[in-house]
Amino acid sequence: MQSGHVTIKDLARMLGVAPSTVSRALQGHPDISEETHRQVRELASRLKYQPNVVAQGLKFRRSNTIGVIIPEIVHYFFSQVISGIEDVAYNAGYTVIFCQSNERYDREAGNVRALMAHRVEGILVSVSKETSDFQHLQDARDNNIPLVFFDRVAPGMAADQVVTNDREAAAMVVTHLAAQGKQRIAHFAAPRSLLIGRERHLGYLDALEQRGIPFDPALHMEADTFEKGWREADRLIAAGTLPDAIFCANDLTAIGAMKALQAKGVRVPHDIAVAGFSDSRFAEVSHPPLTSVDQHGFEMGTLATQMLLQRIHAEEKDFPAETIIVRADLVIRNSSTTG
Repeated sequence: MQSGHVTIKDLARMLGVAPSTVSRALQGHPDISEETHRQVRELASRLKYQPNVVAQGLKFRRSNTIGVIIPEIVHYFFSQVISGIEDVAYNAGYTVIFCQSNERYDREAGNVRALMAHRVEGILVSVSKETSDFQHLQDARDNNIPLVFFDRVAPGMAADQVVTNDREAAAMVVTHLAAQGKQRIAHFAAPRSLLIGRERHLGYLDALEQRGIPFDPALHMEADTFEKGWREADRLIAAGTLPDAIFCANDLTAIGAMKALQAKGVRVPHDIAVAGFSDSRFAEVSHPPLTSVDQHGFEMGTLATQMLLQRIHAEEKDFPAETIIVRADLVIRNSSTTG
């Protein structure tokens, strides 16, 4: 007997009966005598026997496990999504294997292979910044493993997805900044390789056009990390081309920009307004508190998991892919308004 791991064979050997007898006794089979039932239950309880749920699942071609691939766990938005995923999966009796791509294509592709090897029944995925070839995800589909994308999707792949209304949400932020009298609004953007980056850029342009503000290419730059936000704000200060507002791809970028501005004596929001995206905990505790977009990450996680489980348990596997849009809300705080 292996230390700490009692098997049906161990119980059978100790009781002097066949493993099949122990198995049927544990399942309450009527062909097993009451005395044998009692002996098996007592020994199993005393030795703290636990059934091998993985082996049982594989016997019935079920693992009761789903996989999740996220770009980075450190982002508060993704931690909210994870909470929503775990909530639904736990209540449905599913185990969740979490993988982190670290924004790398090779890691993401390796994560998919590992999850397939673990016989997951479905995969929830938000693609990395580097990913432009989606064959690894198609391989999962070709192996009859359902996929549901959340937040970041694979353009052109017909799969279920749960996303934010990124374009409208970005337009909301820029419209708010313009309503504060801001005319030179910079955009510290997510990479255009990501659909969310392209959509938020379009929302930025929509709002400028609607407010009659000309687009200035010099005020649009890729910056989607704390360090890049700090660097780009520093560069604008040094060049003497500081705008009167900055709309950032996420909250950490916005906070990096604010720190750089404040280090050089630029007051937020009196001299320049700043807004972020995703409404993380950092937004509430930054100085000043950060205006941001609440993407409702927990709701996104619950909806994506419900979609995946529905797809897993559907008798008809070939129904059309569905898209659910989680409507974002603008949360206005002191970083963008003196009112």
